[in-house]
Amino acid sequence: MEDPNANAAFAAAANFYGEAYGPPSPPAGGADPFRRELPEPDVWILTSGGLRIPAHSGILASVSPVLENIIDQPRKHRSSERVIPILGVPCDAVWAFVGFLYSSRCTEDQMQKYGIHLLALSHVYLVPQLKQRCTRALIRQLTVENVVDVLQLARLCDAPDLYLRCLKLAHAHFESVEATEGWKFLQKHDPWLELEILQFIDEAELRKKKRRRNKEDQSLYLELSEAMECLEHICTEGCTSVGPCDAEPLMKKEPCGKFTICRGIQLSIKHFATCEKRVGGGCSRCKSMWQLLRLHSSICDQPDSCRVPLCRQFKLRMHQEKRKDNARWKLLAKKVISAKVLSSLSQPKRKRAEELREEVSDRSIRSMRLPTIASH
Repeated sequence: MEDPNANAAFAAAANFYGEAYGPPSPPAGGADPFRRELPEPDVWILTSGGLRIPAHSGILASVSPVLENIIDQPRKHRSSERVIPILGVPCDAVWAFVGFLYSSRCTEDQMQKYGIHLLALSHVYLVPQLKQRCTRALIRQLTVENVVDVLQLARLCDAPDLYLRCLKLAHAHFESVEATEGWKFLQKHDPWLELEILQFIDEAELRKKKRRRNKEDQSLYLELSEAMECLEHICTEGCTSVGPCDAEPLMKKEPCGKFTICRGIQLSIKHFATCEKRVGGGCSRCKSMWQLLRLHSSICDQPDSCRVPLCRQFKLRMHQEKRKDNARWKLLAKKVISAKVLSSLSQPKRKRAEELREEVSDRSIRSMRLPTIASH
């Protein structure tokens, strides 16, 4: 008596076998087109529900090296059936897995229902194409509720892309993830994975703070770069109320349209020239101006012809004293130049000028600050 389950499985197998090899020819004399198009199956795949799926050893072996090794193992009796058990997953997931081995296709509905099981099968039986598809599908299906479970599976199945996406989602919504049953289970049964997640979150926060700090530093270096250009502009060309020592200032009432902080630097130059506290070092405004002049001297490569005050004197002093902080000033000057170059390369000229003016608008040399030299 024939097994009805086997007949049903055999008939259903004909469907995707036929799809894999193209539509069968019209039947002649009532013959089964599947039996005519393909040879008889020579291996059975046994599922947890007792379903026996007929298959062809040559096709299985050509797609999966693990199945090839299983098929090549010697049998106790030549007449016995070759059965490959695939247990521990739903029968429909095994069916979808075998269908992929034949057709290299898997429906979205199958991925939606059995993506986790198919990922495990693709890893165990070394089917990289299916593993990639499962990874992409599970990334799209990630939620706060399932992220811990998928993360554990991604680690076991060596799926780095999926693992990283899970970590990022856990980091972005950690408070919600921490309240899930999956996280509570993880804390009790897998403390090492919990530690990995917490370490990733800590490192991500440190990287975030570092990027924010670097962005702030770059903004500061750009401000200093504009201040250097503005200082040269005033001392070389002259502006509304301050100009070179051998020429009269333009005495225009309109603000300078070339630099947004030009007015502030002009006021600071006037203050620096007449301040009585400057010599004793008691004026913070003069100290900022003094630092700008020294920074300009560290950047300037033509001190003999430069018209910025004290440029040549600072160069000589740094050359003679050779103090340790001179190297720090040079490093700061290099960072200012580098920030200007990177800004020029990354943005169109007009857009760069507009953004720079927005950043430093309503600021003056009074609020200009230099980075702590000791920290560089």
